[in-house]
Amino acid sequence: MYIVLQRIKTLIEDCSNGSRMWLLIQTESVACSFHELTLELSTLLDIFPAEQVDLSEDIHELFILIRKQCLQAKVFLDPSDYNLRHQVLTMLDRIKKEIVPDHSKLAEIFDKLGLRNSSSCKEEIESLEDKVQNQIDEESESEVVALIGLVRYAKCVLYGASTPISDHRRRKLVSEAIIPSDFRCPISLELMRDPVVLATGQTYDRESITLWIESGHNTCPKTGQTLAHSNLIPHLALKNLIGMWCREQKFPFDTAENNQKVNGAVRNKAAIEAAKMTVSFLVNKLSLSQSFEAANGVVYELRSLAKTNSDSRASMAEAGVIPLLVRYLGSDVGSELPNLQVNAVTTILNLSILEANKTRIMETDGAINSVIEVLRSGATWEAKANAAAALFSLSGVHSYRKRLGRKTRVIKGLMDLAKSGNKCSKKDALMAILNLAGDRETVGRLVDAGVVEIVKEVMNVLPEEAVAILEVVVKRGGVVAIAAAYIAIRKLGMLLREGSDAARESAVATLVTICRKGGSEMVGELAAIAGIERIIWEMMSSGTMRSRRKAATLLRILRRWAAGLDGEFVDLHTTATATISSSSRVALAS
Repeated sequence: MYIVLQRIKTLIEDCSNGSRMWLLIQTESVACSFHELTLELSTLLDIFPAEQVDLSEDIHELFILIRKQCLQAKVFLDPSDYNLRHQVLTMLDRIKKEIVPDHSKLAEIFDKLGLRNSSSCKEEIESLEDKVQNQIDEESESEVVALIGLVRYAKCVLYGASTPISDHRRRKLVSEAIIPSDFRCPISLELMRDPVVLATGQTYDRESITLWIESGHNTCPKTGQTLAHSNLIPHLALKNLIGMWCREQKFPFDTAENNQKVNGAVRNKAAIEAAKMTVSFLVNKLSLSQSFEAANGVVYELRSLAKTNSDSRASMAEAGVIPLLVRYLGSDVGSELPNLQVNAVTTILNLSILEANKTRIMETDGAINSVIEVLRSGATWEAKANAAAALFSLSGVHSYRKRLGRKTRVIKGLMDLAKSGNKCSKKDALMAILNLAGDRETVGRLVDAGVVEIVKEVMNVLPEEAVAILEVVVKRGGVVAIAAAYIAIRKLGMLLREGSDAARESAVATLVTICRKGGSEMVGELAAIAGIERIIWEMMSSGTMRSRRKAATLLRILRRWAAGLDGEFVDLHTTATATISSSSRVALAS
């Protein structure tokens, strides 16, 4: 009896705390569930030995009454709920046919559901997104996705734009906590919301590794191994642990699973059309906005919508939102309403995730120059960081990488941000620099701009990103890059001792390149580090296959140098030394 009562309590709580829309759609199913539990309770009450229990007269009468009511109970469907359900389904069917919902009917439905303001609609969307994860068949998932689209549309049309809430503030609170290392993504170094396993067995956050793969990389960021395939396997056990930890810490735990389902197998015509209608409404409203305050709410809604799925991103770009967003990237906006500038540049970042939108952004008059301007003189660190992230996303296309790498303002802006920004913005700047360094021509410009010195400075704060850049620079940058890397040898040596596995792997690979191409002076600088051979020996017995192989190569180079067999380094050493001397003279002259 206790178990049945507990099930009834759970069902009541689910109905009370869950999605109102979904409860309405599932009216018949929920009514049947209550009826089945009532019948089970009736059976248990029939066999309960009430006469053998010392019950007071009042309690005994109440017991008899409950048993009688349970026995006579029938499935009950409220006619008003049934009619409201029919109205919602009819409206979804009309949306599928690209018919815009009647404003008065939409308002009537949402009033009856108790969704009477923007915040209640937002809570409803969150409840529906939770429901998506719990559905076991695609048909039910598709229905929930359609309802999400309807509520999102009604939220904007009926109640206007939401009051912008700074996601930066929330991220700051999460970042201030001590996040277990196993819960951090090796790429972003942030809490994983949707952990997935790569072909190499390494775990990453889905958003970060997807962006990495879509940017043209076919290797594992942590191990450097070539990927046999690009399939991502959800790490559900780890995801549950992260969710439990977030609840204990009272942090929100958003996941990308809902978006993945919308973009994947579960695509609903009504949801797609509702998204298009929402975009059309918001873009029209933004074009008519007369003040920064009015525009800010609309841009925030567009920013949120651009995070949801590829269909929304495509619809937004096709509706001409990019030129409208460019208006709000200027310094005048940043000085008067910084949050509007943040929302605008973040919306462009979210739009750039879609490959087709990269072209639209690059070809929109003034878009790239405005993003670069935010990078260099944005009103907040968040604006600068998201501008850097947008450049990282755009540089995933090879031709755009070359084009951006030729812009002095891009390189200088990223360098300045990596040097003087906060940790979050430094990381975004370094990731963009790493992408740009994939172009051999750009590496020379990065070296001339002082990338090695900056990387050396930030190596203590973001070692994995810093050493990854240095590895690419010395590999692609030729003699000038090797000469510049001389100042970082001791830092790299220390990283072999104290760094993470990924940082140590990149560090040893970088040192092999420097020592092979840089000459005996480079090798001598490394050999001067106390205990370096013991550190390399330790690496040879642990870590990935690549790091063990590179460590063995580095040890051979050190021993040949110690034995005086450094003839293979002579020519390059002479060139590198001359370059260092030349660089020193230039530095003194300036």
